[in-house]
Amino acid sequence: MKRLACAALALLALSGAAWAADLPPAPYYKAPAYLPVYNWTGFYIGANGGGGFGYSKWDTTNSFNPSGGVAGGTLGYNYQIGAAVLGVEGDIDWAGLSGSTTGGCPAGCRTSDSWLSTIRGRLGYAAGRFMPYVTAGGAFGNIQASTPGLAGGSATNAGWTAGAGLEFAVAPHWTLKAEYLYVDLGKFNCGVGCGAAGDNVAFSTNLIRGGFNYRF
Repeated sequence: MKRLACAALALLALSGAAWAADLPPAPYYKAPAYLPVYNWTGFYIGANGGGGFGYSKWDTTNSFNPSGGVAGGTLGYNYQIGAAVLGVEGDIDWAGLSGSTTGGCPAGCRTSDSWLSTIRGRLGYAAGRFMPYVTAGGAFGNIQASTPGLAGGSATNAGWTAGAGLEFAVAPHWTLKAEYLYVDLGKFNCGVGCGAAGDNVAFSTNLIRGGFNYRF
């Protein structure tokens, strides 16, 4: 009886091994790729471009809206603490912002700006490769005012700027960004060179820019 039981068990074992050999191989599951957490700390350099539409008013004119394009370079540094990203950024742009009015100035009064520069602090929130941020600081630019037939006047003014943006890391060292800045350069007095003696000329603009940065 024992011999019969052992033979039956051996037969079952052999049939089980044969059945297992006929089964397809177990599927191979590849472990998901490891994506390191993106770190925003470091220096960067980049370029930006876009456009502006703004506001100007002389003492003797109606208000009007200078507009045009801007393009230039950017330099900055970020330091990440947890999800917070603290930074400082500076830029300088060629500007082709200009506009004119005949309201209160029949010959045509024109305000223009040939360059803009900002030095700003930034506060961002690191959401992986996305970083929304707010920014504010100082602004500098050259305001020019002119009337046909008169000499005109110009001044390099300092003012302030504030805005917000979104930056996205597309590669380990490269980021793309879009931002909005409000820039107010205040007023300057162009004297008898444009309009009435002692005319004050105000200039501010809204900038919408895109850009890219290379992070070191």
